[in-house]
Amino acid sequence: MNRVLPVLTILIAIVAFWYAAAIWMNAPWQNTLNNRANLTDVPLIEFAQQTWSQDKPVLPAPHQVVSEIWNATIGMELTSRRSLAYHGWITLSATLLGFAFGTALGVLLAVAIIHNDASDRSLMPWIIASQTVPILAVAPMVVVGLGAIGLTGLVPKALISMYLSFFPVVVGMVKGLRSPEMIQLDLMRTYDANPWQVFWKLRWPAAMPFLFASMKVGIAISLIGAVVAELSNASGGGLGVRLLTGSYNGQTIQIWAALFIAAGLAAVLVAIVGSAERWVNSRMGARA
Repeated sequence: MNRVLPVLTILIAIVAFWYAAAIWMNAPWQNTLNNRANLTDVPLIEFAQQTWSQDKPVLPAPHQVVSEIWNATIGMELTSRRSLAYHGWITLSATLLGFAFGTALGVLLAVAIIHNDASDRSLMPWIIASQTVPILAVAPMVVVGLGAIGLTGLVPKALISMYLSFFPVVVGMVKGLRSPEMIQLDLMRTYDANPWQVFWKLRWPAAMPFLFASMKVGIAISLIGAVVAELSNASGGGLGVRLLTGSYNGQTIQIWAALFIAAGLAAVLVAIVGSAERWVNSRMGARA
């Protein structure tokens, strides 16, 4: 109860502020509608309810977003192209594939960097520089370029996710693989351990906390990469497409619903990585 109460307090405060902000932001348009309908001296409670029930509000009320999520998931066939569950699955598929590619690439690059000074000096500057290019500029080029050679669908979006997710993994793993102290490395040499044994028995276990911390960041930004890639390919579906169509049609409730679905997916994926971390730590004998 001591842990739940503070969370509920913050949640209630956020919802209350959200409802108040919805009144403030939707009031100008509601005043225009009331003037057109010759409605004057509308009571405050009724006026607030009007701002919370607009079809295309500037800021939808929380209950409108929840209702849209329910109607577009539970209340609709999963195979319908209007279903948020359908589009969420497309985004999730690209996210997981891109995250798998990015994690594998990050680990391989980190291993090369810590075992080869030339790789460290040559690769790390380019890895860092790669993240200075805005993803909104990269995504259309990748999607259009791969589409020109006939590669469409999931792979281009997964590559954008990989582009974002590999960076925290490679940086974290380099730090983790270098985390063993010199005295520990000297002890391994005393035991006549070969480089593979040093890596597998010392460096790799020491890097596990860094790997999972990086993966939590990587899985979240991998989803962002998938959504951004979908903005460049409206025919492929996904939550990014729902955001795009909602923006074109002024459907702010649809936009907020898609955003919350994306945020929920990210939270679930991070929680799964956290569960995997706890399982690995228990298998390695770490204390909870």
